[in-house]
Amino acid sequence: QVQLVESGGGLVQAGGSLRLSCAASGRTFSSYPMGWFRQAPGKEREFVAAISWSVGNTHYADSVKGRFTISRDNAKNAVYLQMNSLKPEDTAVYYCAARRFRGLSEIDREYNYWGQGTQVTVSS
Repeated sequence: QVQLVESGGGLVQAGGSLRLSCAASGRTFSSYPMGWFRQAPGKEREFVAAISWSVGNTHYADSVKGRFTISRDNAKNAVYLQMNSLKPEDTAVYYCAARRFRGLSEIDREYNYWGQGTQVTVSS
């Protein structure tokens, strides 16, 4: 079992930066691929980024590639999402997720554990 708690959201002006954190509990955290998703009002949840358990592989949505960076620290049971050059269209609730099986995935139903989400609002 893995429990996830996100933090670091807030209000920022366009062009600014935020760093989201996801604190995980559970003995097998280091073996789980992790992902970040987001959901804007009136829209479906969408994939943002994922990172493999070995920290060797990452994958990003085209909309955030070059602006966002996902990383993890298995010793601290944490995953991070550094968001730079933020745009108003990045406004959403951001969720951290973990999946029990190896491999990166963009599909939310393939993730088994979810945090409660943290709000990110980017003003123009």
